[in-house]
Amino acid sequence: MRGNTVIDVPFEVGRPLGSLPEQDSDLGDLEGGVSHRLFRIRTADTAGHRSSASLLIDRMYATRGYTTCGLPGEGTPEQITLVASDDAETIGTITIGFDLASGGLLADDLFRDDINGLRRQGRRVCEFTKLALDSAVRSKRVLASLFHMAFIHAHRLTGMDNVVIEVNPRHVKYYERMLGFKVMSPERLNRRVNAPAVLLCLDFEHAHDCIERFGGMPECSLIERSLYPYFFSTDEEAGIVGRLRRRERAALPRRGRGSVMRAMEARA
Repeated sequence: MRGNTVIDVPFEVGRPLGSLPEQDSDLGDLEGGVSHRLFRIRTADTAGHRSSASLLIDRMYATRGYTTCGLPGEGTPEQITLVASDDAETIGTITIGFDLASGGLLADDLFRDDINGLRRQGRRVCEFTKLALDSAVRSKRVLASLFHMAFIHAHRLTGMDNVVIEVNPRHVKYYERMLGFKVMSPERLNRRVNAPAVLLCLDFEHAHDCIERFGGMPECSLIERSLYPYFFSTDEEAGIVGRLRRRERAALPRRGRGSVMRAMEARA
């Protein structure tokens, strides 16, 4: 592994996958293919990585008629963007947004009352946004690995309790079945992408339990029809968490991602 790479993962390549509009997915029934390649997941903490992720987001969303502004040129304490790369090509990306006092969440624009209900319960909330997979990729492992890395950053490293996402109503059932999300709101118009949206919420404890039961066991996918068998095993997750924490400690004298936790504590 090189640079800011977190993990290298083998994956299967199959039929092309439809575009994944913002906070949404046209994931359907992802199928494994006959060829196997290696992809790596890293944080998009360089201008080149962020530009590649933005180009992928813009391209995938445009195919479905969605509008998007991509990613800002520089990262912020409020967000962490992850990218999956096959050689030098970005094939997937997801962004984690943290609920900081300075700006809250993007989902607050439409669903503030619903999210405030979680906050009043003392829940620490984050959001997953700008999910995109290249249309040439059709692999449950790529998608599951991106979600698992986002789970690790949000829950294991930063202590978030829940994640919210905004999805097109057509894909609510997918997120319910494949990841265990629950509907939190009725349909509304998301003006950022000019499309209808529903707010979904996932309790990270549910994800944690599913990872313990099924993570790292793709052979269970015939009986467990979720994405969790394609997540990393608990041993792999522990190794990733350890590497990320060592990097975080090494980076603290220079910039420190602890700013996220300090802002969260100040908000509480």
